[in-house]
Amino acid sequence: MKEIIMKNKEWIDSTWEKIDKKLSKTAVKSRNKLPYTTINGVHDDKKEVEVDWWTNGFWGGLMWLMYQETGNEEYRKTAERSEELLDEALKVYKKLHHDVGFMWHLTSGANYRITGNEPSCTRNLLAAASLFSRYNISGDYIRAWNEPMGEIDSAGFSIIDCLMNLSLLYWASEEIGDDRYKKIAMRHMDMTLREHIRQDGSVNHIVNHEVDKVGVQNILAGQGYSQTSCWSRGLAWAVYGSIISYIHAGKAEYLEAAKKTADYFIEHCKKTDYLPVIDFMAPETPVYYDSTAGVCAACGMLEIAKCVSEEEGKRYTEEAIHILKACDQHFCNYEEDEDALVLMGSERYPSLEEYKRGVHIPIIYGDFFFVEAMLKLKGNDFFIW
Repeated sequence: MKEIIMKNKEWIDSTWEKIDKKLSKTAVKSRNKLPYTTINGVHDDKKEVEVDWWTNGFWGGLMWLMYQETGNEEYRKTAERSEELLDEALKVYKKLHHDVGFMWHLTSGANYRITGNEPSCTRNLLAAASLFSRYNISGDYIRAWNEPMGEIDSAGFSIIDCLMNLSLLYWASEEIGDDRYKKIAMRHMDMTLREHIRQDGSVNHIVNHEVDKVGVQNILAGQGYSQTSCWSRGLAWAVYGSIISYIHAGKAEYLEAAKKTADYFIEHCKKTDYLPVIDFMAPETPVYYDSTAGVCAACGMLEIAKCVSEEEGKRYTEEAIHILKACDQHFCNYEEDEDALVLMGSERYPSLEEYKRGVHIPIIYGDFFFVEAMLKLKGNDFFIW
């Protein structure tokens, strides 16, 4: 792994220099925002319309990543301000969902682990308790959402995304010395191995469970092309989420799941020159990309590389760098007139005309995962998850 990184050191260092130059200015410019995307190059602000929006922790998390590497106090100020803005979401508890990990573990959790700030610890423990409470004992899954999807009640829904939120539960068990949080995280991960991750390494996005017993009613397409296809960002959640569970819980099956999903991602991403499309089983035309899937999966591959043999680790590192270089070349914008760093993200496959509004746009977690991956390549060992 070190050999591959040294071979690419010039690119890693020059790319990081461009990232820091851009974000050091954006951090100040967007300090009082919770950005999701950009409009005419300017960050929007979710605190004004949806303070409980699931991505609202990525901006603060990105700032903590930048602070951890650079020590620049401007990043820290913006990270702390982002956490303060999220306090409004704690006041609408009924609207909270399984993505409280994305919201608080990347902000309050990072703050507490970096600075020891006790109020941040309290916020993160409240988020962990909220996520813990969503576990359905009878059905053996963590419920994803509160609202119905169209006419379908969401009480039975688990989604592949939740794997990324389990780190909040693992942390809570370690912090307060109560293994119930970890056990719930592992129960959900075990369910995911059965119901979400397919034999070939592709994934189901939404599984609709029986709510009063262990069992599955049906599979739903969610943000992919169809219920039998493979949404690329959902697959990326599985790659990274599985290795996160392995890192925290050490169960061999989790590492195998991470490798299997990563191998599927690599095999299909190669077909489009390491520029991931929204769904790996969708029709070849029209071509819809999702940069966010690639950078998230790359983060997972770099963590897998640390947990396998040297030869395997070399391969996963090389493939991650291929994806990141393709993103850098084709999707990144380092100019100051655009607040976003990574362009060409997509919310979901545009099966309906209305969904095309969310295709090929910058999305905040694209910036987050690209920076996180580059930090891993630079050798920064802060693991925000």
